[in-house]
Amino acid sequence: MTKPQESTNKIRVILVTDGDRVAQHAVENIGASLGLRCISASAGNPTPISGKTIVELLKTVPFDPVLVMFDDKGHKEKAEGERALEYVASHPDIEVLGAVAVASNTTGIDGVQADACVDCQGHMTDVSVDKKGEVKTLKECGCKPVITGDTVDVLNDVEIPVIIGVGDIGKMDKHDDLSRGAPITRKAIEEILKRSGISYG
Repeated sequence: MTKPQESTNKIRVILVTDGDRVAQHAVENIGASLGLRCISASAGNPTPISGKTIVELLKTVPFDPVLVMFDDKGHKEKAEGERALEYVASHPDIEVLGAVAVASNTTGIDGVQADACVDCQGHMTDVSVDKKGEVKTLKECGCKPVITGDTVDVLNDVEIPVIIGVGDIGKMDKHDDLSRGAPITRKAIEEILKRSGISYG
């Protein structure tokens, strides 16, 4: 069950590396259906508010876990979204449960290793997926899938217990369409909650 926030407890968050309008509606709806909170003000393309402001907003939520969106608007450099994510993930009052790493077509980036991915058919897989949620590369023995996206490289610089990779939230050739409940993104968030030992809904 989600729990009320207490002043002595860290705020538990799930980071989502996408924040455009489609992603926002998907994340908000998933949050509501799972009984989670969502910082809607963190949505935007790029992220419109600072990490400091996001933490201030997080401290006002009545209960957690909380979904927080970040977006670099396609920039390969560390831009608004990644800077805000780094601040939030490193803050002493925040406990990061995991991150939904969203693939994009941005080039010139390192990418991040994911613990697993959800493909466009809704299958959990240990191979990489692309922006459309399609399997990208065959898994090499002993290697984890790698997600490349404009707002994922910073995940290498902060402590994230669980990273689940997906394609473009709310899209993926309509496989993750909001009219269907954004099932791919929902499954990724549910997987993070399960691996964190948190019941929900």
